[in-house]
Amino acid sequence: MARDSGYENILSDLKNKIYYPVYLLFGEESYFIDMISDFIEEHVLNAQEKEFNQTIVYGKDVDVATIVSYAKRYPMMANYQVLIVKEAQDLDDPETFVPYVQNPVSSTILVLCYKYKKVDKRKSLYKAAEKTGVVMESAFFQDYKIPDWISNYIKERGFSISPKAAVLLQEFVGNELSKIVNELTKLFINLPKGSEINEDIIERNIGISKDFNVFELQKAIGRKDVYKANMIIRYFAANPKDNPLVKVIPNLYSYFSKVLAYHYLPDKSRNNAAAALSVNPFFVQDYETAAKNYPVPRLVSVISFLREYDLKAKGLDNVSATDGELMKELLFKIMH
Repeated sequence: MARDSGYENILSDLKNKIYYPVYLLFGEESYFIDMISDFIEEHVLNAQEKEFNQTIVYGKDVDVATIVSYAKRYPMMANYQVLIVKEAQDLDDPETFVPYVQNPVSSTILVLCYKYKKVDKRKSLYKAAEKTGVVMESAFFQDYKIPDWISNYIKERGFSISPKAAVLLQEFVGNELSKIVNELTKLFINLPKGSEINEDIIERNIGISKDFNVFELQKAIGRKDVYKANMIIRYFAANPKDNPLVKVIPNLYSYFSKVLAYHYLPDKSRNNAAAALSVNPFFVQDYETAAKNYPVPRLVSVISFLREYDLKAKGLDNVSATDGELMKELLFKIMH
């Protein structure tokens, strides 16, 4: 019977030397797939055993029949052989693994890394792997969960991070966890254990401005701080590659949608509002302030403006206006 497929449980088993003959790792978020396969690659066999008993292949370079022939070999002077198939999504027909997966060799640890796609749970490969091994789906984190994930990841490594810095990091790097981890790894090298990562550290080491970013823009608009909002827009206009309008508008749309939702919350207490809006409690006051400055009818207009300028940013009814010019027009309509 297959083991609980959460990545924490899989890692716990691996650390306790509890191995399964098949690992089917799939999904759109590559970070957890790499975490499991890298651990198996690095820790199941020692250096001497790896020479004869560890094989790594790539889906585009090999076929299923060859992989199965490798899997049916027995280990030499070791308890296990490890066979890792990276980029398994490039295989011609993964379903042809089914006969082997239904009856795997117990001394082989076969790891199928099926990245960026979902495995059809109705098909035989998934069902067979569920019965004889471990199946893990590595789904994309929802945007609002990533700052908390960053905070927990950093805490586990002996550091801390301010809520605002976590949001800034996500905004600059994006939602791909492997890229976030790469940036954090660089930071850890230069910081003493126990340090708090704040906005200044993010700005100095990663490059995002702590004063001129989408997070600060939405806060300035929410507070009706016309001067600050215009300063940020001018900065965006001067750095169009780093702050394209097609990236700014979805952030503002999400922000104002949450401000609108805040109006209709029956319980506006901090923790309840945070849960309902899927935000850190640290930021609830910003939504409260924005709701006071933007009544519901005005928010409906703002959201309409955002849709209009999203289309213009993509070229509809816009012949020559630059991103900077469109941003200035949009900001004026929102705040006046």
